[in-house]
Amino acid sequence: MEQTKTPAAAQKTPFWDKLFGGINMTWPKVLIFALATAIVTAIVLIVPVFKYTSFQEMGVHLEAWILFAVIIMSNCKSPLDSAVKTFVFFLVSQPLIYLFQVPFSDMGVQLFQYYYRWFILTLLTFPMAFVGWYIKKKNWLSLLIFAPIIGLLAYSGFNYGKIMVADFPYHTVATLFCFGQILLYLWVFCKGIVMRLVGLAIPIAVGIVFFFTMPRTLTSVSMPLSGVHLSEAATIRLEDESFGTAKLLDFEDAYVSVSADKLGSTTMLVKDGDKEYRYTVTAYHQDFYDRIDIVPLSPNVSDQ
Repeated sequence: MEQTKTPAAAQKTPFWDKLFGGINMTWPKVLIFALATAIVTAIVLIVPVFKYTSFQEMGVHLEAWILFAVIIMSNCKSPLDSAVKTFVFFLVSQPLIYLFQVPFSDMGVQLFQYYYRWFILTLLTFPMAFVGWYIKKKNWLSLLIFAPIIGLLAYSGFNYGKIMVADFPYHTVATLFCFGQILLYLWVFCKGIVMRLVGLAIPIAVGIVFFFTMPRTLTSVSMPLSGVHLSEAATIRLEDESFGTAKLLDFEDAYVSVSADKLGSTTMLVKDGDKEYRYTVTAYHQDFYDRIDIVPLSPNVSDQ
């Protein structure tokens, strides 16, 4: 006699299967999802505690929005349904993020000048989500569709990881989030060990290219040393040689180039005969960029 499934058995469906295919993505849900993600993102971008953290980075970059788009696409009923709902999701959420920030920003409504990039991306979501709906097939076509997404997430993950290693634990969350998405998509949308191993080869290939082609240097700066005049016999060095490199580009009106391989501080020493000039060199991450400050120590000249 055939037995029916009990409610307890039905509840054993893995969470990721419910998230990617078990939701009836109605229009009210799409609009609520757009509003909720806009509110959370705006909070992350406004509240000072999130400043310069992985959460703020993910608020302005693509990583989190890839996840949101995949959730919508995998829960739609057809390619056209996927295209229209993903497009509307971005069309609603992205302007709202800027609108919510306006009262808290010194730029006011001028903040919308940065929206044009997201508007272009929003237009692109229509054809991409139309094709993206076929990830529901969970076959080799799904992996083919995911290949550029996995490559992008891997590149972002390695970029975040580079900063994390230089200034741990900074960007740890963003790094794990990128690689976590890759593993999640390979597990949910690829069936069989062979397909998953082929998919795993994508981030491995990106990592090989990244580590062999990307420069070790995090950032560099070239600037004059105000009021310093040197002879061509002058030398320059960093006390912490692992910090990076320093070069003199000009002598009469001293001009230096400093490259940092990691975040932190060290002392830069410029010697010219009996004179020695000392500077504090600090490499740090701010406003989504790596920066270098060179500050003279007081007194910045000592006679040997």
